[in-house]
Amino acid sequence: MITANPSDSPSAGAPAVLPKLAVSLDTKGRVRVSKEQRRDLLAALSRSGESVPQFAQRTGLKYSTLARWVQVSRRTQRPKRPPQLRLLEAVVASAPQGPVLQVQLPGGARVELQSSAQIPLVAALVRALEQSC
Repeated sequence: MITANPSDSPSAGAPAVLPKLAVSLDTKGRVRVSKEQRRDLLAALSRSGESVPQFAQRTGLKYSTLARWVQVSRRTQRPKRPPQLRLLEAVVASAPQGPVLQVQLPGGARVELQSSAQIPLVAALVRALEQSC
């Protein structure tokens, strides 16, 4: 069991309250902790106000293990960022039959528009290509 040792506590008179953990060891002697136990330990860490090294020493966990748990927990709690805006270059060229709009897509594909009626079609094509990538 991982428990607090009163002599390791910052205040000698009051031992810290930690969740009681049933500890199992793997074949190499490493401590195995369930996800629920990790969640309880991370909650106890945030409530304690201690630094990660202090909390690790007090609870008997390895600092590197506890630091990795904190890092993974923070990474999974981050809000997901919206996709970044990608710009496409559009060039208006003059041709004998009138202006032509050329859209150069990533990867080298090029679309030429002869009239403004084709704009919704190209916009739908660009959206479809963006979703498939």
